[in-house]
Amino acid sequence: MATRAASAKDVKEFVFEWRGKDRNGKIVRGETRASGENQVQAQLRRQGILSTSIKKRRMRSGKRIKPRDIAIFTRQLATMMKAGVPLLQSFDIVGRGNPNPSVTKLLNDIRQDVETGTSLSGAFRKYPMHFSGLYCNLVEAGEAAGILEALLDRLASYMEKTEAIKSKIKSALMYPVAVLVVAFVVVSVIMIFVIPSFKEVFTSFGADLPAPTLIVISISEFFVQYWWLIFGAIGGSVYFFMQAWKRNEKMQKFMDRLMLKMPIFGALVDKAVVARWTRTLSTMFAAGVPLVEALDSVGGAAGNSVYQIATEKIQQDISTGTSLTVAMTEANVFPSMVLQMTAIGEESGALDHMLGKAADFYEAEVDEMVAGLSSLMEPIIIVVLGVLIGGIVISMYLPIFKLGQVV
Repeated sequence: MATRAASAKDVKEFVFEWRGKDRNGKIVRGETRASGENQVQAQLRRQGILSTSIKKRRMRSGKRIKPRDIAIFTRQLATMMKAGVPLLQSFDIVGRGNPNPSVTKLLNDIRQDVETGTSLSGAFRKYPMHFSGLYCNLVEAGEAAGILEALLDRLASYMEKTEAIKSKIKSALMYPVAVLVVAFVVVSVIMIFVIPSFKEVFTSFGADLPAPTLIVISISEFFVQYWWLIFGAIGGSVYFFMQAWKRNEKMQKFMDRLMLKMPIFGALVDKAVVARWTRTLSTMFAAGVPLVEALDSVGGAAGNSVYQIATEKIQQDISTGTSLTVAMTEANVFPSMVLQMTAIGEESGALDHMLGKAADFYEAEVDEMVAGLSSLMEPIIIVVLGVLIGGIVISMYLPIFKLGQVV
């Protein structure tokens, strides 16, 4: 049996689009997954359909699979299984309706694994780039307890809320960065192309120029002469910094600590990490995963090495008999409200519920902070840009004003 399953799994299948006539002569069309055209024709004959056209669907190179795509897939799969649609048919429907060919191919591969006898969690574990340990553990717990539909629904809600928080944090951090980049480009264009024109005009005056004008002209001359060095240095620095952040563990830990200590934005990042930490532990604990095992996934899901290190310490303390509240208190990274909610949850036996309430609270805090930061950053950025561009313009027009006074 194992050999037969393995050989069946090795046969590569494709999606064929077919067209034909049924027993009543009516033209019908559809899609079939098979290893070749002969297999499609055999299937259609068994259904009483005379095929007139069979074409293999071309799979485009699709875009990269994002966590949001996995969250949407999880929600669709949970909805279909709750409606009583069989698992394999659910994969067919979701894969066929997805606009990203990369997602379609991934779901087809998973479907083939499940069809040959692999468990759903086992099939997901073959693609760790897209399905985290937390995801696979929850699916495995749902399969073992016979509540896969409920756990998929819970998992979809968890992923949707997590992705929403990530999106809000990125938008809050990217807005000022994007404006600063645009401001730098505008200033560079002014320095390289506009200021030299003014310089030629001022040279014909034959008079001494004001100090602000001389400073701006000197900066412009530096930009004109070394623009390639300026842009190269900035671009290279950003590239090497991002690569070091991705690949160097020490750099990642340093940046995670720095993000939490940043003025204004640090509090926002901290609340988002706490919300993700509590939401993850609540979801795992509610699924029946033992606390010590759940903490394996919680630390990585928090998205910050400071909390990941703290989670590892908490896990060690709990494995030696310490309560979760005491272990979290000794970690010295969690707000007092989270500690109080955890203590109440442990005493009342509703730890998952209380952690979920804490996650709701901090997610609402993140929403309010993002809205407040957006309102605060707009006038600040406008003032900064106004002072920067306005200062350059005034510096260039000072000699003209002086000339007008003389005349």
